[in-house]
Order: sequence, then structure tokens, then C-alpha cells
Amino acid sequence: MMWLGLILLAIIAIPILIERYRSPMNDVARGSAPGQFAELSRGVTHFEWFGPTSGPVAVCVHGLTTPSFVWRSIAKALALMGFRTLVYDLYGRGYSDRPSGVQDREFFLTQLDELLEHTAVTEPVMLLGYSMGGSIAACFAASNPDRVDRLVLLAPAGMGLVPHTLTDFIAKTPVIGDWLMLAVFPTKFRRGIKAEQKLFSNVPAVHEGQYDQLEYKHYVAAVLASRRGILNEVLQDEHRAIHASGIPVLAIWGENDQVIPQSAIGSLAEWNRAAEHDVISGAGHGLPYTHATEVIEKIRDHLLAAT
Repeated sequence: MMWLGLILLAIIAIPILIERYRSPMNDVARGSAPGQFAELSRGVTHFEWFGPTSGPVAVCVHGLTTPSFVWRSIAKALALMGFRTLVYDLYGRGYSDRPSGVQDREFFLTQLDELLEHTAVTEPVMLLGYSMGGSIAACFAASNPDRVDRLVLLAPAGMGLVPHTLTDFIAKTPVIGDWLMLAVFPTKFRRGIKAEQKLFSNVPAVHEGQYDQLEYKHYVAAVLASRRGILNEVLQDEHRAIHASGIPVLAIWGENDQVIPQSAIGSLAEWNRAAEHDVISGAGHGLPYTHATEVIEKIRDHLLAAT
């Protein structure tokens, strides 16, 4: 009986110990990072500019698990189109700090607002959001319509997620859910990356960069905090407000997305009848790296139609 107890204790302890001995995100880890850093109210934020020193500004907000490097191909293409393009790491990801606590809309909107102030961006921007970044971008646009010239959403969250029994249980259950996240998420995440490695990628070493996230403390906790926070919100009122403000919206979807439900297209179309929709045939959820060329073509066509 004692051995059974010891085995159970070891099973419980292993995920916690693995997390404890992961590397901290500090100045040493940031030593080879491209771009720049800003000291904001909740910690250090890593950001990078692409393109000319003058011209219209585009700001790219990444999603739940993959940091700002996911935008690299699209950011370079936007730069060639004349946009000063800003990409940054959300708290808990990439080279940014990992503050604890709830990751709700206020948490992310404060980071974006402070970063724009730090970088002296005062003019309205073209705001691009991918997956969870789509929720952040929509909340920012709804709260600050005078600061957003145009909204581009790639496989955006905010219209609900595909149901998943274990993931939903983890998100809804304190303590036990936290332990299960440490125990289950890394393996599930690695499997998801491995399944995508056979697909073409416009972003070099994107899969290696995704794997690297698990090397650092508090990344797993950040993913769970976002799942319990901003990803738990359905943004009907925000998209209605965006429609009322007259901000042009382009939404780009993957035909075979297994993360965002197909019903999301209909929901957004109902909430904002002026939004333009494009579906990329054969694409899954990883639009910025699996189908960056097609995404840029659709953005370019959207901008040309507006002139």
C-alpha cells in the first residue's frame, strides 16, 4: 500500500518538477533575440519592426501558442507593400515576460496600448489578428475605433471554439485542471506540431520555434490562463460595435480548420454584415505559416478594392 502511495505521489510530482526546472525567460534567454524590448507595466515585451521608417502602420497580433515569429513571412510581405509592420510577443510567449494571473481582454489590451505608446504609434493602424489574436484585435478595435483603420482577421477566435472534452474540463476546473495542463498539454502540443511538420511552411523553422516554447517556465500556465480568460469570451457585442463604427473587416478562414468551428463564419457574418470573408481551400488553422502567400494575396486584393 505504501508503494502505491509513493507511485501516486511520484506521478503527481513529475509534471510539477519538470515545470520547476524549465528555463526562465530572462536576459540570457533573450541574448540572441531579434528586434527590441519595451519595459511595460506587466513586464518586458519583445517587439520587432519590418519595413520603411514612414508610411501606414500595420500591427500583427499572434495567437495562443505560437509567438510573433508566426508573422514573419506576412510581415515581410506587408513591408514590401509599404507598411511599417509591428509584430510583438504576447505576455507568456516568445521573448516577453510571463506575469501570473488572469489573461483576459484587459490584460492583453493594456499590453497593446502600452506598446503602441512606447513605439510612438499615434495614427490609426491596420490591425491583424490570428486565432486568439483575432479576439484581441476585435476587442481593441471595438474599444478604440478611432485607432483602427482596418481589421484583418485570420482564423479568428471569439465566435466559440471546437468542443474538446478534456481541454474544456481543464479550463473549467481549478487546481486539478492546472495539474492536468502541466501533465497533458506538452505531449498534446508536440503531437500537434509533429502532425504539421509534413505541411509546407512559409516561415522557416516555425516548428522548431514552437517546440522551443516548452523549454521555458510559465508558458504552459500562460496558455491555460488565456484559455480561461479571453478565449472564454464570445465577442458578439464587440463585432457589432465594429460594424457600427464602420471599420472595414477582412476575415480569412481555413477550409479544414479543426480549431475554429465552421459556424464561426456564419456568426461573424451575422454580427457584422459588412465584413468581407475569404476561405482558403485546403488550409487548416496555421494560415500565417502554411498559406502566407494566399493570405497576402487576399489582403492585397482587399486593399485594392478599397481604393
